[in-house]
Amino acid sequence: MGETKKPEQFVIMAKPVGSRCNMRCSYCYYLDKGKYSSHGTQTRMSFDLLERLIRRYIEASGGPVVSFTWHGGEPTLAGLDFYKKVVELERKYLPRGWQVWNNLQTNGLMLNDEWCRFLGENHFDVGLSIDGAQAVHDRFRRDRGGNPTYDRVRRAAARLQKAGIQPDLLSTVTSASAEDPLGVYRGLRELSTGWVQFIPIVVRTEDGGVTPDSVTPDSVTPEGYGHFLCEVFREWVTHDLGRLDVQLFAETARIMAGGEASLCWMAPTCGRVLVAEEDGSVYSCDHFVDPEHRIGDLRSGRLDTMVTSEEQTRFGEAKRSTLTAECRRCPYLRFCGGGCPKDRFGVSADGEAGQYYLCEGLRMFFRYAEAPLTRAMELSRAKKAPDEIMEELRREL
Repeated sequence: MGETKKPEQFVIMAKPVGSRCNMRCSYCYYLDKGKYSSHGTQTRMSFDLLERLIRRYIEASGGPVVSFTWHGGEPTLAGLDFYKKVVELERKYLPRGWQVWNNLQTNGLMLNDEWCRFLGENHFDVGLSIDGAQAVHDRFRRDRGGNPTYDRVRRAAARLQKAGIQPDLLSTVTSASAEDPLGVYRGLRELSTGWVQFIPIVVRTEDGGVTPDSVTPDSVTPEGYGHFLCEVFREWVTHDLGRLDVQLFAETARIMAGGEASLCWMAPTCGRVLVAEEDGSVYSCDHFVDPEHRIGDLRSGRLDTMVTSEEQTRFGEAKRSTLTAECRRCPYLRFCGGGCPKDRFGVSADGEAGQYYLCEGLRMFFRYAEAPLTRAMELSRAKKAPDEIMEELRREL
């Protein structure tokens, strides 16, 4: 008998309350997605649908670790009892010897001591959205009443740490962030969580153009993004190496060392991160929740069939097959994979449509970071301690 082939891994991003949220961030791309719900008015995912999701995802997984990501909108609006049910159902269906990993991505406003105690006791990883410096955060991240939220999010971070959880900090890069890169980075560093992820904000205006006037005022420009990344990288590589990880920098180093990108937007193809909405609808991607990209339903379909379907395969392969000629000849394509398809509305130097809007910003970063990262890795292989590596890089940069 031949050996059974292990299923290829994929991710489910579950949205138990859909796009519902207790904040009104000016740049949010998801708030209006509720219009596609079959419920008319979005509700909480039923326990029946939740059980189907957990059982079918575990069945489709190759194990021995099964990962669930709980997202939104704001997923804590589902209530603490919902996540107690999550843990109960995972234990019910998880095969002996397997492990489950839960990640909750939240704005933190609901996280009181009871929430944090539950998350800590059940080993949830938490991604906490905070935009670094208070002035930058409160400029765009307001609650439904228009009130600032920075202080409440900082308190949530402290509660999580008290419960034994070091949250991953999810920080958007906006036009305001680009004006104060070091203020944003140092504000995140002060929280001492060990991990930071930067997410560029690009929101197109209704005219659909590609000039700076065709994105919203809170969107970061390519030049602003590049400047932000270079400034933060310099601070990180000369002061925080070995103490704090920044996702983009870690992914770039991984690729330089011969590994593969673990982030979908940096990989050559995508399509392995499905979205399950509160009404049971399954979509191709978090950025493509619309009727055109609805690929199935939890009530009637199998997740492994959806992720390997012809339409989903075509969606994922299009990331590579639609690259512009400029992208194909770029020496940094191996790092960025051509960027996220949602932002490929720019025009290349050859006049070809479909260029990644933030391309020049990423090129600025890769040009700046490649040599210092190479040197840092060489010194690390030579058994140099992080402090020694940073001291040498401070002399060179």
